[in-house]
Amino acid sequence: MKTSDQYKEQLYQMKPNVYINGEQVARDDSRLAGAINVLCKTFDCVDDPEFKELILVKSHLTKKTINRFTHIHQSVDDLLKKQDLTREICHFTGGCIFRCMGVDALNALSVITARAEMMTERPYNQRFLKLLQDWQDNDTVGCCAQTDPKGDRSLRPHQQADPDLYLRVVEHKEDGIVVRGAKHHITAASVAEEIIVTPTRFLTSEEDEYAVAFAIPADWEGVYLVTRAESKRQSEFDPYPAGYFGDVETTVVFDDTFIPNERVFLGGYEGEHQFGGWLALLFALYHRHSYTGCKPSSTDIILGYSALVSEYNGIEEKKHVQSKLADLISVAELVYASGIAAAYKATKDECGTMIPDPMFCNVGRKHAGKNYYHELDTLADLSGGLPATLPFEKDFFDEEKIGPLLQKYIKRKADVPAEDVYKLYRSISDALCSSIGGVFAVAGVHGGGSPVMEDIAILKQYDVDARKKIAKYLSGIKDT
Repeated sequence: MKTSDQYKEQLYQMKPNVYINGEQVARDDSRLAGAINVLCKTFDCVDDPEFKELILVKSHLTKKTINRFTHIHQSVDDLLKKQDLTREICHFTGGCIFRCMGVDALNALSVITARAEMMTERPYNQRFLKLLQDWQDNDTVGCCAQTDPKGDRSLRPHQQADPDLYLRVVEHKEDGIVVRGAKHHITAASVAEEIIVTPTRFLTSEEDEYAVAFAIPADWEGVYLVTRAESKRQSEFDPYPAGYFGDVETTVVFDDTFIPNERVFLGGYEGEHQFGGWLALLFALYHRHSYTGCKPSSTDIILGYSALVSEYNGIEEKKHVQSKLADLISVAELVYASGIAAAYKATKDECGTMIPDPMFCNVGRKHAGKNYYHELDTLADLSGGLPATLPFEKDFFDEEKIGPLLQKYIKRKADVPAEDVYKLYRSISDALCSSIGGVFAVAGVHGGGSPVMEDIAILKQYDVDARKKIAKYLSGIKDT
């Protein structure tokens, strides 16, 4: 397994196909540093005794010890450890750790390529297993590009005025395919080594060309990464852990991009539309299971801020504060419990990959998304208006006139140093008032799929008719 320094060295050697605010930049651009630091944590944890049992696992392919973020789940224990690993690392980065996308896409591909190869006799699974071993041997950082622009939402892919609003195959060649289109909201694409592409929805028989899946290096010819980069507050006076981490979101454009056969896992051939839908659904399922790790971690962080600011303000024992903290705990642990249940109720596919239970994955993700803005509201209520009006650090740490005055008037409880009060409110301001805080808030609702898709999945999985029969029986109504 590689180190974070090796990851950065390889990343900085990639071709500069990243675009930020009108500039074409290399990956050593300072605006990407916060996101790179997040990914470095997934390498640094390998040697951390606190994480070793979670992050190290034996490959079912080679029996070598690998990073769990490149592993195919073979058991309930694998799913549980992936969930726990995600929750624990997120505590250190203050948010998303990015690598869940790669491992979730790998697991979905392991199932669908096996089915597709069996039914089409194209060597999709053989190609996938070669890619998987390469990722495991090189401890590859990957992301998943799934969400298409979608155009007019009332129309299917093949009905769009511009057919490229869903990524599609525009040409089949003897040695590969040519694709055209784009993918929105792709977290970490600009700091990933490889991008896995999957379809975004179920497809019909008129839409085989949209049933396309492949993996390519992120600096591949004909790929453009148009990136929004955000970082937390940087401090030249008082560096603090959360300030080292950031986020990057990317629109990935494929401009008549050639994909060689060995990298193609669905090629948009006749009859392959069915696999496109299955792959879209399965990646979303694995990703929602990952959310039962990262979203409880996000709530843990908000809970920590809420409890500490209440302590500093001297109100931690008030009944309304205790009730709010109990609400936050309930959200975190119910979402986490859904992930545990999804793992224990998982089924093993014929290819050997464990598939988490769809009902519990979707219920957990829905509960997390529905409550995220409520959690931020709780933090805003308990912390008051200061996160939005906090003086700048140059003023607070001024050693002459302004600094001592600000330190005097920011005081809360007498035994809490003014500097500690400022540090806490600085972090809360990041969560509530910064650009990256806004990104995380929207991601809390829409990450892993929009809420309506969770509703659809839940209703499809749940036997509502059986509950109607219970109601009829209890009401004395004959079941006809």
